[in-house]
Amino acid sequence: MRVHRLSVGPLQENTYLVEGTEGTVLIDPGDEAERILALLESTGLRPEAILLTHAHFDHVGAVAPLVEALSLPVFLHPLDLPLYRHAAEVARMWGLAIPNPPLPVEPLEEGQVLFGFTVWHLPGHSPGHVAFLHPGGALDPLRVFSGDLLFRGSIGRHDLPGASREDLFQSLRRLLTLPPRTEVYPGHGPSTSLALEAKTNPFLLGLEWET
Repeated sequence: MRVHRLSVGPLQENTYLVEGTEGTVLIDPGDEAERILALLESTGLRPEAILLTHAHFDHVGAVAPLVEALSLPVFLHPLDLPLYRHAAEVARMWGLAIPNPPLPVEPLEEGQVLFGFTVWHLPGHSPGHVAFLHPGGALDPLRVFSGDLLFRGSIGRHDLPGASREDLFQSLRRLLTLPPRTEVYPGHGPSTSLALEAKTNPFLLGLEWET
């Protein structure tokens, strides 16, 4: 599997172009559609779908122009549909502008497998927040695209509308059931591993590591 990352928009959100044996996808195209299209041109890759970990405006700002340019289906957990529908409105409250994300979207659900990824519903940062797990190969570690659940040295906010601190920490505990060498590709900031976060992330130090 090959992972290409672009940090886009004023909040420096991570957009991922992921090429795997079962297809190529875009994960969380948050802004700067022209840069994303340029990445597709330079790599020669054509994604088959857009996968969204959640629907906050900084993760969906480039969805509309990419759908228009590439005719891609969009996959989102239904519990985040209200956020998706109001993403442009919320962006304006932050003094930013994004086009209205297009409807309809394809539903994601717990345990679903698509394009080689398994969907885990991990709410807390938002009601329909998910992560995408890829098993890797015989010599490759498992990879998880964690959205805004877990970052290097930090965790997602739980003080936003629809967020829940209790759900967020339950989701983090579940994430820690994955193997320690699991690679984590977050929605903001550099990649990391579960082993490193379990040892150094101040928000995880009190959580139980399940093996």
